[in-house]
Amino acid sequence: MKKRIAALCMVTAVSTAMIAQPVCAEDGETYKIGIVMMVENGAFTDMRDGILEEMEAQGYTEDNTEFDYQCAAGDSAALSSIVANMTDGTYDLIFTIATPSTQAFVNAESDTPVFFCAVSDPVAAGVITELETPDKNATGTSNAIPVSDIIDMAQTITPVETYGLIYSGNEDNAISTIEQCKAYLDEIGISYVEAISSTSADVETAVNALLSNGAEAIFVPNDSTVQDGVDTLVEICNENQIPTYASSATTVASGCFATLAIDDMGIGAKTADMAIEYLNGTAIEDIPAQVIGIDYCSVSQSAMDALGLSEDSIVTDYEINVLE
Repeated sequence: MKKRIAALCMVTAVSTAMIAQPVCAEDGETYKIGIVMMVENGAFTDMRDGILEEMEAQGYTEDNTEFDYQCAAGDSAALSSIVANMTDGTYDLIFTIATPSTQAFVNAESDTPVFFCAVSDPVAAGVITELETPDKNATGTSNAIPVSDIIDMAQTITPVETYGLIYSGNEDNAISTIEQCKAYLDEIGISYVEAISSTSADVETAVNALLSNGAEAIFVPNDSTVQDGVDTLVEICNENQIPTYASSATTVASGCFATLAIDDMGIGAKTADMAIEYLNGTAIEDIPAQVIGIDYCSVSQSAMDALGLSEDSIVTDYEINVLE
């Protein structure tokens, strides 16, 4: 995929590609578009690539568009600098991937429109008041976690009486997912225990605490702190034959057992389509935010082996995607 993409990780200050000035297309229109994420992981980079590929497919190519990709590498001060630089009036729009970068741009209250990708709960995160009627100069896509569906699947495959819930407590989207999980477990009469892992180094202590408190399965929300320590979580749980259910395919690719997943490149492409609608003249307040549904069931082969299960054990209405 050939594009002019400016990539900058603010903490290391290392540019991975040169910033190029756009060349005028035949119609004379040129565009400058930002793409921002707080941290990089497999899911987020797939979303970015989905955005770029769809924009290119719809005619936003190196001939008329400069894409400026920046990552804050988990540093809030770096993210603030990115926001300040990208709200200077020279960008036609900004794509923000996941909740932290979206909140930062929306809170800046700039005139630059924001198209968010994969914000689990946009209303709770404060980036939009109602999905159907965008405000705050922002709209986009929500990968609302299908918590009840994941738990129902888990109870079909590996029924338990107590779940362990692990999260950092630092990310609004993860907190929202955990609250939904607790509410659903209460509704169906399943108990749960919780553990906070404030840093990735705390994951081992948190997981061991959950198991000591009777957890027979673990639920992992989309939480970058826990994701950074997920290898440790997987190792402990696999050794103890504890099933681990996650909120994203990326966490399953890291070794957790299973989830009902949203295609990451697909949600990026859908977000790009909304931005193109804006560039074609539709007001941002007339482009409702979209909740993207389940695409497939992701299962980790290594976790499946550790649990003594086979693909025949996976009961779901969705296509099964086994990750080696």
